[in-house]
Amino acid sequence: MKNFLSDEQLKARRLPREVDLRGDYFRDITAIIHSTPFRRLKHKTQAFYAPQNDHICTRIEHVLHVSTIAVTICRALDLDADMAQAIALAHDLGHAPFGHEGERVLNNRTRTVGGFIHELHGLRVVDIIARGGQGLNLTYAVRDGLVSHCGEMFDQRLVPSAALKDLATLVDRGHDPGTYEGCVVRFADKVAYLGRDLEDAITAKFITIDEVDLVVRAALGTSNGQIIGTLVGDIVEESRHKDYIGFSNEKMELVRRLYAFNKERIYRHPRMERYRIFCQRIILGVFDYLYGLFTTHGWNIALYRAGIIPLDRQFGGFLEEMEVRICSGINPIT
Repeated sequence: MKNFLSDEQLKARRLPREVDLRGDYFRDITAIIHSTPFRRLKHKTQAFYAPQNDHICTRIEHVLHVSTIAVTICRALDLDADMAQAIALAHDLGHAPFGHEGERVLNNRTRTVGGFIHELHGLRVVDIIARGGQGLNLTYAVRDGLVSHCGEMFDQRLVPSAALKDLATLVDRGHDPGTYEGCVVRFADKVAYLGRDLEDAITAKFITIDEVDLVVRAALGTSNGQIIGTLVGDIVEESRHKDYIGFSNEKMELVRRLYAFNKERIYRHPRMERYRIFCQRIILGVFDYLYGLFTTHGWNIALYRAGIIPLDRQFGGFLEEMEVRICSGINPIT
């Protein structure tokens, strides 16, 4: 498998950097791991909100699972494992607190100014917000894979795009990745969360394993590890010596059945609905408070520093960091 875009295009950075002994993509890996947005993933949850059980998956665990799955597939298909690992580690940096529900609430609240899409916000994080407004200066291949990962789209097969995108101008999700490695991460994302969400739901006593479709259990397995192993093996066998990354017909149908079960019995569970109300109130409360604060104080940093609660001062500190970017003609807020 050979990507349509050249190595020069894929390794291009927004700002030039001398190549060092780590190589381009491993250098991206280290930049991502050492970044504050990556560390914050440990406080964000995957399917469940604010779990008290240490065995329930957090967002940082999820991206590590995606990373190991993507690397395994890439090694088997002789693709660039470092590129895939970097994309996987970065792919969820734009997620709001409380996962997709937090994203939905923020999207509704900001719809008149373009809305909130976590893939696009992830690109904003790595390009502008991280490192106090300097960004991480990642390669095009990793930025493209991040903004194109869209784990909620269930394609059976993916072929990378041959077009070089102007990533900064994208306004929606669903774009095909520009590399086979990016395609692998998109599949790895699904593989990582389908079995883990099922296992977490059993741990949380939302469901029992006996309630899961018998056909799915027999073909994919009854544990997260078995499901991952089965699906990874299928992707490798289906994609080897082909011009696409994908599932076989049989496993694609099983994936759809498992996702339908998770959606109906886990994501729409009555306890999850109650969590959503809790999440909405927190997200909207914080957003509306900070929006009101900014409406009142604008860019007068001294007023934030004089705030009586830490959040005022923290928000002022963030705006102070971003001010340099805005003065240079880049608006990190929109």
